[in-house]
Amino acid sequence: PIYPPTFQNITLLMNKFYDVDVDKLIDKLLAAKHNKSQKQINIPENDILALCQQAKDIFINQPILLELEAPLKVCGDIHGQFYDLLRLFEHGGFPPESNYLFLGDYVDRGKYSIETVCLLFCFKVKYPENFFLLRGNHECSSINRLYGFYDECKRRYSYKLWKNFGDAFNCLPVAGLIDDKIFCMHGGLSPELGHVE
Repeated sequence: PIYPPTFQNITLLMNKFYDVDVDKLIDKLLAAKHNKSQKQINIPENDILALCQQAKDIFINQPILLELEAPLKVCGDIHGQFYDLLRLFEHGGFPPESNYLFLGDYVDRGKYSIETVCLLFCFKVKYPENFFLLRGNHECSSINRLYGFYDECKRRYSYKLWKNFGDAFNCLPVAGLIDDKIFCMHGGLSPELGHVE
């Protein structure tokens, strides 16, 4: 029997064939640093959906435990503070000048979670072997539904966009090991974790 296409399948197909210009999107996001008044950046929803799919494809093909080499800069919670993220890159160096490992919590609490995740995903797509993102507890739909990200997505775009971000977040790695010496993750260690292998 032939089944009618579902909305979700059509969306997946559209995202697969819709390629976002990551360089153009990076330029648009970085241009905000010249903005005296901190404003939201209008990014077409189809660009964000395609970016989520491209980032998700990379996350799926990388291990859940990243084995990394120094030097790289390790950064903690950003929580939607997009303009602070821009300042962080200005001081630490923009990729690919500097390698980065972010430890999670990119969304919620701040006003610019969408811009924050979009820039991080753009750098991940453009520099997949130099730019790394781990999953924090706010990259979980049950948390970010309550602390602001869901509301921001729904107010500015759609429920569908929030779901697509969630699908990408579900594929993020959870830990990184730098030079076999420094074990990095967002939260603490489980008492049931006996070894890293």
